[in-house]
Amino acid sequence: MMMFYLIQLPAMAFPNQSMSSVSPERKTGRGKIEIKRIENTTSRQVTFCKRRNGLLKKAYELSVLCDAEVALIVFSNRGRLYEYANNSVKASIERYKKASSDSSSGGSASEANAQFYQQEAAKLRVQISNLQNHNRQMMGEALSNMNAKDLKNLETKLEKGISRIRSKKNELLFAEIEYMQKRETDLHNNNQLLRAKMAERERSEHNVNVLSGSTSYESMQSQFDSRGFFQVTGLQPNSNQYAGQDHMSLQFV
Repeated sequence: MMMFYLIQLPAMAFPNQSMSSVSPERKTGRGKIEIKRIENTTSRQVTFCKRRNGLLKKAYELSVLCDAEVALIVFSNRGRLYEYANNSVKASIERYKKASSDSSSGGSASEANAQFYQQEAAKLRVQISNLQNHNRQMMGEALSNMNAKDLKNLETKLEKGISRIRSKKNELLFAEIEYMQKRETDLHNNNQLLRAKMAERERSEHNVNVLSGSTSYESMQSQFDSRGFFQVTGLQPNSNQYAGQDHMSLQFV
């Protein structure tokens, strides 16, 4: 959508034949006044400023709300230019001229729009081509059309880029090394904990085995005593016999 205004002030007075329905006297409605040239210079200038600002505001609102291409040109009675365009005044004028010429020659608005979009597509293709050439130059290709100054600028850009890449790479490497060191510390602590648990378990098993062996020995000794194979209490010496032997031994000595 495109809306184009070309306004020359003070050409605001309408012809008499178009104002036949308007009373030459000031109306008594809510703010309704007679549309004719204001004779007082000061009042005319004040009205011009107010109406101009309102017109510019309406043009802006129309372009934003309706996504329309709006171009507004206003000349004061002193020849001062006021303009507004959400795209470009010159581009809108050129588009208006093309649309007018196409309509006068039997063309349609759709053809004008098609031509406009073709031009935009051509501009985009040029931009894509420039970006592709730039990428090839960054890769060290397509350098035949570059002079010494361009090559120096490209070298500076590449050096800065390489410096940033290396800095980021070192940052990632240091972070990974720090993570691996922390992981190694955690594994070492876990290993020490497992070794302590295994040693404690071995000591517990050893104590259990010792207690079990002592109990077995006492059980076997009680069994031998009950069968009479070796009665310690039944081998009590005769006091008289051993007394005589001791006495004889003392005599020989």
